[in-house]
Amino acid sequence: MVTVKVIWQSTGKPVKGSRVAIGFDGFTRGVTDSEYTDSDGEAHFDAEPGTGEVYVDGATKHRGRIAGRVVVYI
Repeated sequence: MVTVKVIWQSTGKPVKGSRVAIGFDGFTRGVTDSEYTDSDGEAHFDAEPGTGEVYVDGATKHRGRIAGRVVVYI
């Protein structure tokens, strides 16, 4: 399981309702279905850890190792 937490950079508060997806490196993993952040700013994915990119509302917000909890600021 991978959790992406989205935080407003200006206030430090969680972002509710952002569309999040993960694009994993490699030919077989691809891009996850989109999930929307909850009131805690979290989107949960049933995915194994790996490397790739986290997309928030269509923009790349993280590149690198994706495992456990990834926090991104927008």
